[in-house]
Amino acid sequence: MVNFDAPGVVAVVMFILKRQDVEISSILHPKREQQVPVLHYQGQTFRLISVFKASQEEEAKALWRDLTDNRGKACVLLEEAERFSVWGKIRLDNSESEDNQETSPVLLIQAAIMLLQSVYLDIEEFLGVRQAAMFEKDMVETCRQKQYPQTSTPDAIRYLLNVNPLQGNQLPRWNQEHVISFLSELHRLGKIYFGNTSFASPVVDRLVEMAEGDRSVFISWLNQSPLSQIWS
Repeated sequence: MVNFDAPGVVAVVMFILKRQDVEISSILHPKREQQVPVLHYQGQTFRLISVFKASQEEEAKALWRDLTDNRGKACVLLEEAERFSVWGKIRLDNSESEDNQETSPVLLIQAAIMLLQSVYLDIEEFLGVRQAAMFEKDMVETCRQKQYPQTSTPDAIRYLLNVNPLQGNQLPRWNQEHVISFLSELHRLGKIYFGNTSFASPVVDRLVEMAEGDRSVFISWLNQSPLSQIWS
């Protein structure tokens, strides 16, 4: 099975690689029952963490350095003609144990924030500024009750409504369960404000700024998650 946090890794590995240096394939994720992209280099395996546009080289390097210098992760920065991507080391073994502290990929958090911003902007455009302000307050209260990490104050929600999540910096450290719960609550509030669920479809149209590969990974995850019945 796959251990996505690779415990036991002592030496921090940092590589900047070109596409011709590596092999990219996919493996079955042990918890989500879906294929996820992995990178192979010199007998080591890395999972995709985040993708950046070619113009976001500094943001990609900042995330890469943060993961290695501040969090002790073994990472690869892959440099391609049209994008940069950050990959974290994993171990492939036959162990039965699973790490309960596994965090969701950055791209899931990025997509969740983009959906939040899209719903907020639609409310502001179609229902008015006052309704948008009420929605913001409702999100603050919802996140406070649910106790999402780093997302329980008015300033935190205001930050999420304005940040560019694709830069990959200073995003809340949610796990997969946080993302699922957050998107469930976002759908619940959206239905209250719009009076229907048409705002939730199609999701892909709300993620046009994401790299195509990231969109595909997120949509695949979404379709196999409990959210598939409400976000499509």
